[in-house]
Amino acid sequence: MQQLGWLLVLLGAMIVLLGVILMVFPSIPWLGRLPGDIVLEGKNWRVYFPLATSLLLSVILSVLLSLWMRWFH
Repeated sequence: MQQLGWLLVLLGAMIVLLGVILMVFPSIPWLGRLPGDIVLEGKNWRVYFPLATSLLLSVILSVLLSLWMRWFH
């Protein structure tokens, strides 16, 4: 039960850190406008597919999770 408590504390700290980062940097100028992102526009509509952004975030989160698992297990 103690390990679960520490896990919840760490998870909460990470959420707080993410919140502070989002407050300090409300938008990252290049995020969402990568070369692989697809934007379809018409006269009165726009459809946005952030493919490259999704892949980049997936790779970054996978690396961070892999490092986390190696250090703490």
